[in-house]
Amino acid sequence: MRKNLMYENTGWHHPIAMDHILSDVAITIDPADLRDVTPSDGPTWPYLSYFDDSYEFIKDTNVLVSRIDDVEFDSEEDKNRILAEAYWHRAYWYYRLVHTYGDVPWIGEELEGAKLDFQTYTREAILDKIQSDLEWAEEWLPETMPSQGIVTKAAATHLLTKVYLANLDYDGAIAAANRLIDGPHALMTERFGIDADDPKRNVQWDLHRWQNKNSAQNTETIYATIDRPDVASGARSGGSYTSRNWTPSYWKILDENGNRMCNWSTPTGDTLGIGNADVRTNNFWHYKIWNDGTYTWEDTPDERRADINWTEMNEIKGCHEGSPQYGEPFTKEFYGSLIDTFDTWYPWPQYKTFVLSPNTRLPVGGEADWYIFRLAETYLLRAEAYFWKGELGPAADDINAVRDRANAPLITAGDVTIDYIFDERARELYMEEPRHSEMVRVSYIMAAENRNGYSMDSFSESNWFYDRVMELNDNYHEPEPIWRGDVSHIDPHNVLMPIPQSVIEANTQGKINQNEGYDGAGSNEPPLEEISE
Repeated sequence: MRKNLMYENTGWHHPIAMDHILSDVAITIDPADLRDVTPSDGPTWPYLSYFDDSYEFIKDTNVLVSRIDDVEFDSEEDKNRILAEAYWHRAYWYYRLVHTYGDVPWIGEELEGAKLDFQTYTREAILDKIQSDLEWAEEWLPETMPSQGIVTKAAATHLLTKVYLANLDYDGAIAAANRLIDGPHALMTERFGIDADDPKRNVQWDLHRWQNKNSAQNTETIYATIDRPDVASGARSGGSYTSRNWTPSYWKILDENGNRMCNWSTPTGDTLGIGNADVRTNNFWHYKIWNDGTYTWEDTPDERRADINWTEMNEIKGCHEGSPQYGEPFTKEFYGSLIDTFDTWYPWPQYKTFVLSPNTRLPVGGEADWYIFRLAETYLLRAEAYFWKGELGPAADDINAVRDRANAPLITAGDVTIDYIFDERARELYMEEPRHSEMVRVSYIMAAENRNGYSMDSFSESNWFYDRVMELNDNYHEPEPIWRGDVSHIDPHNVLMPIPQSVIEANTQGKINQNEGYDGAGSNEPPLEEISE
């Protein structure tokens, strides 16, 4: 179960990267047109396979849950701790499922034979169930981690905070966040870890070195995966693909002779890797989100956009010896027949993408421990709960706790909106959070409470997710093809991904519903509203 979590943030086109291309900060170039994503076809990304894979991981949790009484434990406490961790893992995957696909089947026990009569349950029924499981798990999980990789009480509390928010229980979310923020965890505000003595760097750099994420010095980590390049092959992922997924194809830029100014076999490959622009970020993320009325992205004191932490294209120099442009800054002047620079020319946060790869021939980003939850997000979740309650002063205080650590200008209560909170999440949690899932969660809150004119009755036709994406993601505003003839397009119903048609067709004795806006939704049946064990 612990190893399964690496699936979220390792490999090419992994789910956390997918959550960013399905958001306000990025787009994918393959396909940029989300009309190409159908119940029968999810090209390139795990739009459909994430559904199957999540249930495979849930199967592992259910094996433990169903067989727990077959094992003789030294104490009831040991038994409950193991069971509690299984509940946490199961709750994690269901939380992701219901905020990627909405209403889905519930499976709460090991299946010992063929089953063809699955039914769709409401998102609310599943959230109620995992809330109950997490409340029990929080009681039995250990306060501290006996060894790295074990889920602790804090991880249950953090996930509970999200579930309480999803269930519109804002006081419950605040109380859960209080237990974490007032407990043994604390934001990292001083230099630490492997590069602590490098005066050019800052705390943001230290936070995102993989060697520091599970360090005992790091009091901010609530849970991080363990993925090390120096362990047996079966225990590691094969690569984080941080440079491949998240950075541009800078290596395509040409010199005046039509040759590449750099390549992954040149010294830049060690630090910049071989990007592929799979997560093609936009001007909102590169520039606008850092402009606050006093500062711009170029002079902001915010360390998360500091020059030392980002790579700008004009900072890369030609590094092929013998090239007429050797040692000169990159330029588009000689791009030649490769006219389209959409996938090639934009800045990126090197402090997050830099993971040395042992594969020097193809440096895509090596194995790396990775955050699942850390305390900075807890502050932003509590800020959100305060916002929903209309308590904007405490919400601003929580946002400022995160901003102050980054040396960013502080805000006032009058600045706090749900959009500002999600701006701050983008600044702080880029490459970490399942951004699409969190935006879907908020869209459900807005619809359930009829805020800003949204309603559950028209969720697939009008929702906060779609409106925010269209407002901020200028990659969807291009009337012409954005890359190699591909037109960018998103519709309101893309707030949820389609249920795989293969799953629906195989379920010959039951009914699994399709999401509105996709083929097959017309034959949906009312979902089940209560989970009985």
